[in-house]
Amino acid sequence: MEVEMERETKNRNSFWSFCSADRHSREEDGSTLARRERPGWKAMPYILGLYLDTCGNEFAERISSFGLQANFIQYLVNVFKLSNVAASNVINIWMGVGNMVPIIGAYFADATLGKFRTIALSSFGTLLGLVIITLTAWVPHFHPPSCNSQHQDCAGPTSMQLAILSFGLCWMVIGAGGIRPCSIPFSIDQFDNTNAEGRKGISSFYNWYYTTQTIVQMINATLIVYIQGKSWVIGFGVLAVVMLLSIFLFFAGSKVYICIPAEGSILSGISKVFGAAYKKRHLQLPSKEDEGRAYYDPPLEGNKQVKMPLTEQLKCLNKAALIRDKELSADGLAVDTRRLCSIQQVENVKCLIKLIPIWLSGIICMIPIAQQSIYPVLQAARMDRHFGKKFEIPAASMSVVSLITIGIFLPCYDRFMTPALAKLTKYPGGFTCLQKIMLGNIFSILTMVVAGLVERRRRDFSLSHGAPMSVWWLSPQLALLGLLEMFTFIGHTEFYNNESPDNMKSIGNSLSFLIQAFSNYVSALVVSIVNSITRSDGRTDWLNNDLNAGRLDYYYFLVAGLASLNMVYLLFCVKHYSYKVIVKAEEIP
Repeated sequence: MEVEMERETKNRNSFWSFCSADRHSREEDGSTLARRERPGWKAMPYILGLYLDTCGNEFAERISSFGLQANFIQYLVNVFKLSNVAASNVINIWMGVGNMVPIIGAYFADATLGKFRTIALSSFGTLLGLVIITLTAWVPHFHPPSCNSQHQDCAGPTSMQLAILSFGLCWMVIGAGGIRPCSIPFSIDQFDNTNAEGRKGISSFYNWYYTTQTIVQMINATLIVYIQGKSWVIGFGVLAVVMLLSIFLFFAGSKVYICIPAEGSILSGISKVFGAAYKKRHLQLPSKEDEGRAYYDPPLEGNKQVKMPLTEQLKCLNKAALIRDKELSADGLAVDTRRLCSIQQVENVKCLIKLIPIWLSGIICMIPIAQQSIYPVLQAARMDRHFGKKFEIPAASMSVVSLITIGIFLPCYDRFMTPALAKLTKYPGGFTCLQKIMLGNIFSILTMVVAGLVERRRRDFSLSHGAPMSVWWLSPQLALLGLLEMFTFIGHTEFYNNESPDNMKSIGNSLSFLIQAFSNYVSALVVSIVNSITRSDGRTDWLNNDLNAGRLDYYYFLVAGLASLNMVYLLFCVKHYSYKVIVKAEEIP
């Protein structure tokens, strides 16, 4: 007993004892964490008054990342003297890697560190990256000298200056790789998903989560860009200060959080299921009457409150849990875990496999989002952007229409439409996550169709009248783009967090970032193919630099066609998908 008390005291004084569940999870029976009430929305005061637990932390991380993205190309071109192509490549590589790395951070969170520790460490990574980037603007030797008045003798960056800049961006990527995949799962851990109130809170949380993302983008498109236009040092320094404050607030709420501990190597468990199923591939599956005795289903361990029953989908994997002679010890546990897996291990692997078809559908659906900063901006640049007699709207600022659409519609949807829909659908969130994904795909089709029709009218008007058409004609497609973003991101985020195995929530959440990365790559591939095919035989390509000479409307209709085919594929996947089933611990005999 004294040894246990001494160990508990050390835990309380250690860095990792910030999170209360890290202490409770060390108790052998795990009963304290199982009994403890989830804080839910009570953790909101620690997250800048916006959210619960780490969403405020990610809010700051998103301000930092998006704050750089929004105006970073100007910094690279004007301060670091990079060419437009080189600056674009730097940003594309940074953003692409930033959306790929979360899968690595998710693995370490679920397998070894836990979500709380991963977020804590990654937050310091983001802060360090911001400090380094601020220094590149502050210290004269860390960036090229200014050009003279005739814009001559503009020396480019040295190898050392590029190395320092890259070092800062690397730390930003490391920070994003840990915060992004863990923030939502850690937030969901604060709700009790075994009762109706907790499930309702989770559904509402996703809506407010995306609302804050919209606020972040609006802040970046206005305030942060304005500050950076006045001073790069102050603009980057503000981002670093915001991140530092978020770290203090994150740790201030550490006594309130519930933290689910990591459960060891995830990939090892997956490989064991496939290996055991392959070794027993020649065995026959038992009948329904014999299933209770034929499969290995040990009692729940530690702080687990729910379990998944054996399902009929992907039945070939069920053989991994079949009990053969001499595979159980005297106390009823597996002698060799490489040959005998539990039902829970098998169902965990099934959950991940079932996510893949839905994940693939999101790549095509998000192509309009991937290109929203390209072709809509080029359209706006060729249109009449005057607002009154003197003010001219920047072409890139038209994206605010999408943000305003989300900012107005999403809170109304959460507060008014969701309760009404819940009465009709008998589902706490109004629509299921798969229904939200399908709505997002519908808006993807509508966005591209409307964009094609508007572009055709813009082109005809410009050619026939010799004058630009009003930029406000872009508002319908941008508003639809906002609804597309809202339902697609919320639907996919909710889907991966709800349907991922409990010990793989961070990996599941990282899939939404992988969609964005692959969507950008597929979008670039489609553009390259269209450009190559349409310019053959001396013809003018659809995506010509001169929009009036090209046929951007045809490209929009092509993407709408791809989204329509994707919708057929998605309907097939949804029809054959079965949601994860969980059983409360107290209901288990």
